[in-house]
Amino acid sequence: MAKINLRPLDDRIVVQPSEAEETTAGGIVLPDSAREKPQRGTVVAVGPGKLLDSGNRGELSVAVGDVVIYGRYGGSEVEVDGKELKILRESDILAKLL
Repeated sequence: MAKINLRPLDDRIVVQPSEAEETTAGGIVLPDSAREKPQRGTVVAVGPGKLLDSGNRGELSVAVGDVVIYGRYGGSEVEVDGKELKILRESDILAKLL
């Protein structure tokens, strides 16, 4: 995984989405228009954490390299250095794969 030139702020996380499935479990090839957007990806950058009322930063529960599952419509899609990335808040992440 190459380093990206992007540093998210607060509790935001940058995820590189996994590739969309090209075939179904039964072997049927799906056209681009029928492919579902992936809801899984690899964390490529994390922010410093949310600023708490105490002035300290909250610790994030994910780290660079973690594979996460996120909500279908959560976050913002951006392109950086020719890569399609998604910027999410920590609350948009549903689970971390172990």
